[in-house]
Amino acid sequence: MRAIVAVAIGILAIAGLVLRGGKNEVHAFSDVFSDVTESAGISWRHFNGESDDRYLVEAMGGGVAFADLDNDGWLDIFLVTGGETPGNKPSLAPRNALYRNLGNGKFEEIAAKAGVDRIPFYGMGIAVADFDNDGFQDLLITGYPGIALFHNNGDNTFTDVTEKSGLRNGGRWAASAAWLDYDRDGKLDLFVCNYAKFSFKDRKQCKYKGVNTYCAQTAYDGDVSALFHNNGDGTFTDVTERSGIGKIRGRALGVVAVDVNDDGWTDLFVARDASSNLLLLNKHNGTFEDAALDAEVALAMDGTARAGMGVDAGDVNGDGRPDFVVTNFNDESHSLYLNLRSFPFEEKTVESGLARLTRLFVGWGVQFLDFDNDGSLDLLIVNGHVNPVIETARANITYEEPPLLLGNKGTGVFENLRDIGGSVFQERYRARGLAVGDYNNDGAMDAIFTCLNDRPVLLKNNLYGKNAWVGIQLEGTRSNRDAIGARVTVHTGTRQLVRWITSGSSYLSSHDKRVVFGLNGWPSSKHVAVEVRWPNGAVEQFLALAPNRYHRIVEGSGTPK
Repeated sequence: MRAIVAVAIGILAIAGLVLRGGKNEVHAFSDVFSDVTESAGISWRHFNGESDDRYLVEAMGGGVAFADLDNDGWLDIFLVTGGETPGNKPSLAPRNALYRNLGNGKFEEIAAKAGVDRIPFYGMGIAVADFDNDGFQDLLITGYPGIALFHNNGDNTFTDVTEKSGLRNGGRWAASAAWLDYDRDGKLDLFVCNYAKFSFKDRKQCKYKGVNTYCAQTAYDGDVSALFHNNGDGTFTDVTERSGIGKIRGRALGVVAVDVNDDGWTDLFVARDASSNLLLLNKHNGTFEDAALDAEVALAMDGTARAGMGVDAGDVNGDGRPDFVVTNFNDESHSLYLNLRSFPFEEKTVESGLARLTRLFVGWGVQFLDFDNDGSLDLLIVNGHVNPVIETARANITYEEPPLLLGNKGTGVFENLRDIGGSVFQERYRARGLAVGDYNNDGAMDAIFTCLNDRPVLLKNNLYGKNAWVGIQLEGTRSNRDAIGARVTVHTGTRQLVRWITSGSSYLSSHDKRVVFGLNGWPSSKHVAVEVRWPNGAVEQFLALAPNRYHRIVEGSGTPK
């Protein structure tokens, strides 16, 4: 086998060892994560137009993305604001934020200069991808009553190409979105979660003890999500009906695009609110079939639909198959489904500890991440209730809620790491969107989450150097350039770690497209082997990758398998 063709794009990881008293000791840290929002220069605040009218849209945003938008090797941050409502029209129009990573732990806000600070609708979520394969990440912003596509010009500016692209979602309330190449033609298509029938002209009025509250989601009829096919010329065709998705109605909020059944074609898991979850299997002919009931991921064990908000996919128990986590409402607990390769999946909400750890919380953004690089995927979840009046109705539930850092014991059983996670995990927030990425390129995954009517929270991971790691960034040539839909396997002796290049996931948010493999117990001086199954189905091997650095792997440069 010939040598790997790979280019290091990151920086060598800091070994995490310092000299003390004449010998090497592990670098000390006080907390796993530190809130560095202020020191990073992030001062933007979300605006949701909260009013006494209590329009439900006020309680549901906003999104956040980690993405290298200027191709300088450092992850930037994009934040989506909400917008004004009939009952709350601010003197200054709400604006999105784009923070350019300066590479020194600081960020510079450039949204107005970039042309992405304003959108003509109420903002919700963000989905980032290179939809035209030109090497630059583009921005898709969702909301009510429309969506917007901004093309990256490659010079820190963007052009609104929504009308030109034909991406019309007019009159609908769009929540999360996911880019995927569902027909494997090398071009990224777009799936949009449309939530519910909604209008500012149709004010729903609900009260609790005489106080205006947000009405339950069931007061709003569910809508049909949308699928747009990429024509390859900068335009899209609405194939919702043709794909079979048009016959499915419900309140869709979160989505993750991943190959569920390992057939080489990207599928979709859709989390829905008081509507049954969807498991949309790709039939290889431009259509999808919902297999959620067969997989037993559609409903709770008692046959009721949970209030699914966020969703993520990852191999939680080390068997090489993508499992799923879904965030829900209080008293429902957040759900964990193990992928057994054949249906049904096995719900492990109770056995994993999630039932006990999440029962009192309303969950939104959720991500699998290996925060300590021990090779096992942990969970980061952000929470926050919808109705402020909950504190007068329930003694054990609060409006603002703490985020959760849940450590995987290696078998898919989780423990609450509140005491060592950092002060953020002992505080309470109205959290919504959550994105994960390595913004300082040290191999330790960082995170950021949004809060209603407040600043976001940027979390720096302090565990650099705790374990060896290897980072992979894929570049498709025949496949889509972002390699969304690829499966990546790292071989370390007898151990095999599998990750996927997904899209969507969490809630309203977009993430670092690089994958980091924790190599617990693996010598930093010993190379690892990587196998990539590209989105078009081709499989290649890449040998002798050095740990503690990022590697850029280009499709077609490895040894075919």
